[in-house]
Amino acid sequence: MSVESTAEKLAFDNADSAAIVEAIAAAVAAGEAVLSSRFGATINLDGAEDLAGSGPATVVRVRVAASPFSLPRTLVIKHYPAAAPGDWDPFAHEAVAYQLFTALAEDERRCPELIAQDATKRVIVLEDLGRAATVEDKLLGSDARGAEGALLSWARSLGQLHASTAGREADFDALMRRFGGGDVVSGLASTVELACGELPSVLDEVLGVPTPDPIRVLISRAGARVEAAPYRALSPVDLAPDNNLVTNAGVRFLDFERGCVRNALLDAAYLRMPLASSAGALALPAGMTEAMVASWRAEVTEVWPDLANDSLFGSGMLDGQLVWLVLSTWQLLPELVATHGGVAGPPRTELLPFSSSDAEALAARWARLATDAGQAGVHELADYASELANQLARRFAQRIEVEPYLAFR
Repeated sequence: MSVESTAEKLAFDNADSAAIVEAIAAAVAAGEAVLSSRFGATINLDGAEDLAGSGPATVVRVRVAASPFSLPRTLVIKHYPAAAPGDWDPFAHEAVAYQLFTALAEDERRCPELIAQDATKRVIVLEDLGRAATVEDKLLGSDARGAEGALLSWARSLGQLHASTAGREADFDALMRRFGGGDVVSGLASTVELACGELPSVLDEVLGVPTPDPIRVLISRAGARVEAAPYRALSPVDLAPDNNLVTNAGVRFLDFERGCVRNALLDAAYLRMPLASSAGALALPAGMTEAMVASWRAEVTEVWPDLANDSLFGSGMLDGQLVWLVLSTWQLLPELVATHGGVAGPPRTELLPFSSSDAEALAARWARLATDAGQAGVHELADYASELANQLARRFAQRIEVEPYLAFR
């Protein structure tokens, strides 16, 4: 690297560091202001620790240095930049989700408690759950039993989250109107409709796999049923394992920047995929996804008793899997084509929280759908999914398998 290039890099790094320091200071100031306003007295915070959130917010842990009230010793502040005009607003979705949960009884809450928030300052102050490991930490560790326990706890907590917020859609919508947030659900619905409509021609062009009319009907029907299903509850949407904290009270969810009320079976299907939107998702041991889905199902059947019906439940899960795969394949194929040579339009990574471009994982998920569809007796879908898995492997990956997470090697 030349002297000029080194100097430019140092200048860039220094500017970046200065921006981070400034953002942390702004977050602390906003946190102090909203806390002081809520409690009617000056509250001082110090010891700010950057938690490096993956979203647009500056996330810091702070110590309560001085307060006339009995506040927790440490808190977490999330401070958001201004939302782009016409775009979905992560602050509004997160603030509404936390407000909805904080209104529930403590034993029904599956996230940190909301301490304070301010829409003008775009700041949220939360209970600090400490330095517990995330589900991802467990998967990338060396304790297989601990990782299995974390996955089952995660599935149970997700079911409890859905059960406690079922029937709360009107409350969520009213709060969203109050905060002026966009409608993620309608945005997702239009994206599902677009993907279902466009994917068959993309698959034919890129992989040479035609989509027979009966499969087009199945895809379209799955998208429609996922949107119309009665099993609606609050979803974090971005369920990646690094967003879920393993605490002594069970797994707690940390990220609701895309949170919305939607069909809970989409989240359950995510457990079966597994981890379809997680960057670099790896494989789980045989039987693990079935155990996770069973744990989730056990928590929701009291609220939705008809999900105890195996046929109805299995059909809904297939719909969810198919929608996840249509979305992820439609989104990632352009990136795969660009990586392996060829042109199929720009990647669509801004539309949904998918971030893995791993062709092997995509092929493996279609193969999993083939197995599940075959077991459900939907043989035409099973054959179609199997052919797609083979063609994806042949074109991009050379194999239909994914390495297991480190904890299971």
